[in-house]
Amino acid sequence: MPLITEIHESLPYIDAEPTPAERAAAESLIAIYLEPNSTSTPHPSLPSLLPSNLSPALTAEHNRISSSTPPPPLKAIDLTRYETLSPSESSHQPSTLLSQAYTSQTYLNTRLTNLSLLDQFGKNAWLIGNAQLEDILKGLEREVAAKKDEIDLVVIGRKNAQEAVEAEIRGLEEGWKKGVGRVLETEVAAEGELGFSSAWEEGRKMMVKLLGFGWQQLFNPCLNGKGTDRGHNAV
Repeated sequence: MPLITEIHESLPYIDAEPTPAERAAAESLIAIYLEPNSTSTPHPSLPSLLPSNLSPALTAEHNRISSSTPPPPLKAIDLTRYETLSPSESSHQPSTLLSQAYTSQTYLNTRLTNLSLLDQFGKNAWLIGNAQLEDILKGLEREVAAKKDEIDLVVIGRKNAQEAVEAEIRGLEEGWKKGVGRVLETEVAAEGELGFSSAWEEGRKMMVKLLGFGWQQLFNPCLNGKGTDRGHNAV
């Protein structure tokens, strides 16, 4: 299962590079939605770790390294076994000293044999090994060059594709901005129209009250008491 389940389109050849302030603002918004344990808990898409099948020897070595600070150096070969001890400086039995001397002699003879073989055949083996390594290196360099060419072709194709639609994207972006601006202008105008209608309604009610009061004051001096009531009812 892939770790990335979403694709975020990027237009590096069209979009401008974000400023440090914009990048910091985006990172702060991302940090808000991150869980506190996101840096210590593995992603749910990651497969579970395989069980360890180390041998007892490797387990003991891991425990030795983890329990020491700093870990002691590994002594795979005990060189003291090949050292010759002087009888006067050792408390061992002569048979033990003689056994160690035989061991040291065998080690030195084997070392001399290996050095003589290395002197006789080592040069050719070394040259052959270097030639093989050189062939491997050249093969890897050819693979790297081929991959670089493929990457360059992908980058060039991506750049050409983005530059081909740059004008269209710019036009769509400007149209979207103008559309949003017109929507905002329409909302502001609608709110202003509603406010004007409310004010006009309040003013009309006030004028009705004032006109009603003015007609009463106009007709009251001209009519007698009975006519006044009739005129008042008419108004």
